[in-house]
Amino acid sequence: MGTISRNTMILYASQAEPVWQAIQRHGTAFSKPEYIRKKYGDSAPVFLTAYQWFVQQLPRYVSKPEGAEFPYWAFADQYLMETGRSSHVLTLEVPVEEAVYFDMADWNKVVQLKYIGETEAEERAFQQELKARGILPADVMLTNFYPDLKQMTYDSWQRIFRHHEALKQGEPAPIHSLQAGLWCIRKEWVLMDNHIPVR
Repeated sequence: MGTISRNTMILYASQAEPVWQAIQRHGTAFSKPEYIRKKYGDSAPVFLTAYQWFVQQLPRYVSKPEGAEFPYWAFADQYLMETGRSSHVLTLEVPVEEAVYFDMADWNKVVQLKYIGETEAEERAFQQELKARGILPADVMLTNFYPDLKQMTYDSWQRIFRHHEALKQGEPAPIHSLQAGLWCIRKEWVLMDNHIPVR
């Protein structure tokens, strides 16, 4: 679990070689929408819908530096990361104010374009309503046919940030897995690089 000390938090991020090279060359790495398109291919519209919404919300919690476009993800538990075939597992000491904190389970619902309820019962009720009408979550979010349902889903996604302030202060929060969103990765944050080579 990531720990807070001296107004920083220890987080872990798995990044590909080009990101590591950008950190070394420029001191800061920024993510871009085209990276998402390249990584996810035909599934990119789903991820871009989620990422673009997140990008609109992030400045409310973390100041956006010049050059920032899309977020990087970091985790309080290094075992939550996907490492891929060739990556740098970075141990980061990030200023608390430079990240937004949330439950990875909530973010996974956003990526799946699902409604986030205040309770599980509320989520089930929304899903049952869609099922009864023969509508998939992707139909709601990737088309313009259901504007009311789309807005309800967008509004529900605000709940991803419900524990942010408590987590930022190091207070316990009822979450299963702590994830953080970062505008960038800075060289001075890197405490250690555990390189996983191509096999």
